[in-house]
Parts: sequence; C-alpha cells; structure tokens
Amino acid sequence: MSTPAIRLKDVSIRFPIRKGVLRRVVGEVRAVDSISFDINEGETVGLVGESGSGKSTTGRGLLGLSHLSGGTVECFGQDLAALKRDRGALPRISQLVFQDPYASLNPRMTIGETLGEVLHVHRLVPPAEIGARVAKLLDDVGLRRETAERHPHALSGGQRQRVAIARALAIEPKFIVLDEVVSALDVSIQGQIVNLLQDLQRQRNLTYLFITHDLSIVRHVSHSIVVLYGGQIMEMGPRDSLFAQPLHPYTSALLSAVPVPDPRIERARARLEVRSEPPDPSAPLPGCRFQRSCAFAISRCQIERPVLRPIGSHDSRHVAACHRMDEPLVREALSRASHGALS
Repeated sequence: MSTPAIRLKDVSIRFPIRKGVLRRVVGEVRAVDSISFDINEGETVGLVGESGSGKSTTGRGLLGLSHLSGGTVECFGQDLAALKRDRGALPRISQLVFQDPYASLNPRMTIGETLGEVLHVHRLVPPAEIGARVAKLLDDVGLRRETAERHPHALSGGQRQRVAIARALAIEPKFIVLDEVVSALDVSIQGQIVNLLQDLQRQRNLTYLFITHDLSIVRHVSHSIVVLYGGQIMEMGPRDSLFAQPLHPYTSALLSAVPVPDPRIERARARLEVRSEPPDPSAPLPGCRFQRSCAFAISRCQIERPVLRPIGSHDSRHVAACHRMDEPLVREALSRASHGALS
C-alpha cells in the first residue's frame, strides 16, 4: 500500500492564555487535541464539525501557519518541520483557499497584477511570460481573459473565488486546503465551484482537505470524512460507509439536522439534538468531549476518553470514539435519526 500524501500523527495545537500587565501565561486553549488521520494522493478528505471544533486550526497547522504543540505532519513523505525551514518548499507543495476571497485579495490591484505577483515572487516563469501564464490560469478556472484588467470589487462572489483558486494553482501545489470555500456563495454558484474543484483535481491529481459544515457538499466532494468535536476526532471513515451507518451520536446528530425533501421520511425521522454548547477548550472535560451533549452518555463517558475503533464486521477504515456504539439499541437509534439524510 502506498504512503499517504498527507499524514497527521497525534497532532495537537494549543494557544497560551495571557493575563495581566506582564502578560503571564495562565492557561492554554486546546484547539486541536491529539488527532491523527491520512489523506491519500489525488483524494479529498472532508473535515466537518460545528464552529469552534478545530477545523480551520487543523488546516492551518497542515500548512505550517499554526505552530504544532505536539505530534507530526508529513507532506508527501517530507516532515513539515523540515519543509518550514526551507521557506520556498512548503508553498510549492501546499496552498490555502479562504472562505472570503474578497478579504484575501488586494482591492488596489487588478486580477492580473494579483496573479502576476505570485508568479514573480516565486520566480515560476520569466517576466516576459507572466502575462501568458496569467491568461492560462484564468482559462483554467473558467474566467475570461479580460478579467485580468478588473479589480476585485468589479467581480461577483463566485468570480472572486475562482480568482482565489487560480492564485493557489499558480504555484502548482500538490495539496490544497479548502476552508469553507463555498459557504458564502449562492447554492447555484456553489455547485459550479465544486464542479470546478473536482475537474481540477482530476486534471492535476490534486489532494484536498475540504473544510466545511455543510454535509450535503461534503458528501458530494469527499472520498472520506473526518468528524471533529471539541478538537478531537469523533468519527472518520469512507464517505459512503459513514453516511450509511454513523457510529457516533455526534455524527448522527449532524445528519439528523439535515432536512430531507421527502415529507414522509422527514415526518418519520427521530432527531438527535446536541444538548449543550461545545466544551470550553481552555478547560476540557475528562472522558468524552461530547458527554454533556450526548443522549446516551453514561458514567464511564465522564471519566474515560473513548478511543477510535471499528465495530464488529464493519469496514475497518470506519472508526469512531464511543463507548456504547456496539450496543444494538444505540446503533438502532443512531440509524433512525440519520435515516434518509441526503439520500
């Protein structure tokens, strides 16, 4: 079996809490707490979870933009720490596309200048060829070449996101973190951007980490899914297996919140609700992070952190961190709550 393109091993990201005039450290925020998963070359992993779960922090950690407090990251067989020491190496491997393309584009520069600056700074092509390469990048993302003469404010949201994708592609990376890239767009435009990303992935053999809270989109674009809550992985596995039979109450709650277009199925579904706010990352609870919000929590959940494991004859790649997922009554309840979601 080939080595994964991206490999996280026991990754933790913590931020200090400072108080007082001297800004002494009085605690820490555990934004990401010992997570591990792989992304295979040419595939997409969907990273899902509610706001504050650690999704974006994980993505930034993979790009070297957030300091790792523990664990390791390998990018195409190379250690992230070594890549960061070579300032030109990491950007050529990994890039980030933000949720808000307008905020990430310089309003004073034309689109051609923005894309040309990337090519110039990284010395990707001779100066005389920059104009032709910019035109090719615009073609690749479905924009007219005259777009190069326009400023960001003159473009629609979808067009600006295409420019942001073109800027990431200019460096010819192997891996791209897509952080909520379609959440601010209209539904019809979302589909166009998703289709563009999939076409580019096939043409260039790109590897994606697709960060989102929208389960309908993540099912469409992802090969496998990682579910985060409170900075820890609750469940992960192949897309179809996870949607067909969620093993963790949090995953089932996310699925049960998605409306089903069939009124009969919608009326018959038993919904699971997340009962409380996510845990305070500066004072994490012992045991399971989801314990206060879980309808199936028992005393064991309060003292013992569950480990990721498969269930019975289930796909061994599909794992969850739940003490009770083997129990038939719990599995039946999770299945009822998620039944019909996104079908």
